[in-house]
Amino acid sequence: MHKILEEIKKTGIIPVIKIDDADKAVPLAKALIAGGINCAEITFRTAQAEEAIAKINREVPGILLGAGTVLTTEQADKAIKAGANFIVSPGFNPKVVSHCIQKGIPITPGCSNPSDIEMALEMGIETIKFFPAEQAGGLEYIKAIAAPYTSLTFIPTGGINAQNIVKYMSFEKIIACGGSWMVNPDFIKNGDFDKITSLCREAVYNLLGFELIHMGLNSEDESTAHKTADSFCNLFGFVKRETGAAIFSGTQFEIMKSMGRGSKGHIGIGTNSVFRARAFLERQGMEFNDETARINEAGNLVFIYSKDEIGGFAIHIMQKN
Repeated sequence: MHKILEEIKKTGIIPVIKIDDADKAVPLAKALIAGGINCAEITFRTAQAEEAIAKINREVPGILLGAGTVLTTEQADKAIKAGANFIVSPGFNPKVVSHCIQKGIPITPGCSNPSDIEMALEMGIETIKFFPAEQAGGLEYIKAIAAPYTSLTFIPTGGINAQNIVKYMSFEKIIACGGSWMVNPDFIKNGDFDKITSLCREAVYNLLGFELIHMGLNSEDESTAHKTADSFCNLFGFVKRETGAAIFSGTQFEIMKSMGRGSKGHIGIGTNSVFRARAFLERQGMEFNDETARINEAGNLVFIYSKDEIGGFAIHIMQKN
């Protein structure tokens, strides 16, 4: 997978933006980053798209810029010159796809049937835009069409919203979803960038699904651990369960039999995707200890500790079932 698409996969959300005033481009891009989203697709449905991409490229470092609704090679060239990192087209146009490949810029062409997909694969495309996603059959159609094309990945766009994005992103062949609900043209027109930031952050947290899984409490020795666990169980009716290194009181208290990670213990935070959660938290300044990483049989990161403590507790993030 192209390195740009790998970065997009880390975020999982691509705001699809129609902008009529290029002067709003920079504050818009800053609002996206403040909301935890570091990529954007500026559609060539308005005359301001090229200038908007150029302004963001000059003034907002750290954001991946895509040009959307690219219908011609001329538009592709304008987008590339303005600083676009990737190209998106609504359909499969062999001339545009070939042109972008020759230019060395990743393109995700719109495909919604096997014929388009096979033409894309023939040209070396590994990731397609599935458009219009909801109208073309939604997630169930994507799962069905993905079966014979095992190397193909998808970016569904069209009808994606705050209510259904988590469902789409639960399918491993989907690397990101494109949507416009957090960048409504009226918000941009009215300069309501705080609203955009709020909706972006809501979308990110919804996608990641952070949840407290358990709290680990350190003990001086096994006897002390049993006493602590018994206190929780006797007071609150929790069920006691012993493992090799710890004693569980219910499901959320893990009493360590010795002094484990963290000055006081550790806190386990569950997430829908450890891969994306790590990328998001790193953008917030958190560092991780790669020596603690666990990879499952499918090659996916499912567990990792942060380097720093919070309130005396080590933090690990883990894959939710």
